[in-house]
Amino acid sequence: MDAIGGTPMPGGWTMSALWTPMCGRTWFDAAVSFAGMWNVMMVAMMLPAMAPALWRFFEAADDGGAARAGAMTVIVGAGYFLVWLAVGVLVFAVGAQLAALAVEAPALAHTAPALAGVVVAIAGVLQFSAWKARWLACCGSAPSCGDARVDLRSALHHGLRLGRHCVCCCGNLMAALLAAGVMDRPAMALVAAAIAGERWVPLRAGGRFARGIGVAAVALGVAMVVRAVAG
Repeated sequence: MDAIGGTPMPGGWTMSALWTPMCGRTWFDAAVSFAGMWNVMMVAMMLPAMAPALWRFFEAADDGGAARAGAMTVIVGAGYFLVWLAVGVLVFAVGAQLAALAVEAPALAHTAPALAGVVVAIAGVLQFSAWKARWLACCGSAPSCGDARVDLRSALHHGLRLGRHCVCCCGNLMAALLAAGVMDRPAMALVAAAIAGERWVPLRAGGRFARGIGVAAVALGVAMVVRAVAG
């Protein structure tokens, strides 16, 4: 990630080379490269948060034997990360368009740091919403938000459903990460810890934990806006 580099932009920020093809490469090459790094990032970030749901599935499917239950659990994980891969394709398409706009419109590029702060602050506000509470309750419920049966089709469907639920539940935090810098390792670590914490903290305390994350995100977003305006 450190070797990716970027282009200095008006407003004092750096546009990552992830969003544009490098010399001698096509847009398809850039998309494939982004998808590969996105997948690695998602596995590292989301596997700790996903572990309780995978374990619940394994326990529910264990009647068919540990080896078969383990194989079906892998299929669940594959379906889950397939959803995140689809999100990554959409993220790259949007990010590439925004990068092109930033290059063509220096005035827009100058406002990017402040806009990033607004996105982070909005992500924090959403931590207090009923929408967030509903999805967290679903993610934390036992055994899960679907029936675990030991066959390939239902395991894949279960993984896809878990992925969709996870995107809905932590989409605001992922948007904050994208605004702060998709490959910024400290930001990745903080968001990964926040997402995992929301799922590992007991349901009753999970709401308070989510709101605490919201307070921190709003404060960070406001600080980003103030720094951008002052700069």
